[in-house]
Amino acid sequence: MTGDGIDLARRRFLRGGARRGREARDPAPIRPPWSSPERFAALCTRCGACGGACPEGILQPGDGGFPEIRFGHGECSFCGACADACPAPLFDRTGHPWTLTATIGADCLGNRRIVCRSCRDACPESAIRIAPAPGGLADTAVDAALCTGCGACVAPCPTGAVAVRPAAGAMTGDRA
Repeated sequence: MTGDGIDLARRRFLRGGARRGREARDPAPIRPPWSSPERFAALCTRCGACGGACPEGILQPGDGGFPEIRFGHGECSFCGACADACPAPLFDRTGHPWTLTATIGADCLGNRRIVCRSCRDACPESAIRIAPAPGGLADTAVDAALCTGCGACVAPCPTGAVAVRPAAGAMTGDRA
């Protein structure tokens, strides 16, 4: 439970988020970069200053008014405008912005023998590799060491096969 009485785990339960298998389909929202996932709900005042300051327009009000990153609208340039605009002590810009990485799902066109390089071409870090595989299929892989989790690869994917998720073993935010 947070300091102002919002229990995000209970909220997800009441909205049907506790059903088995739901976590895989509806993961925890992605919060702004450099924000503290373990203290987010307690410190965020839901004022909207971060969303208004975001030049990319990817910070949108989500569940309960808390800001969420929506990569379908664009990518994070890690400019820090959200952190500069926030009146709460929510951001710590001393380390990495977050521990997110892109993932390629089964709907990738390369799995259907259709040539598509949208995600690779959009990646500013060249973290997405597409290699020929036996049977004429393409093997699309993300180099987690190069991926910054900026989300530039999400919107260009014509099938929605690309998602940005917490890296293996990383904190997943306010999920209980």
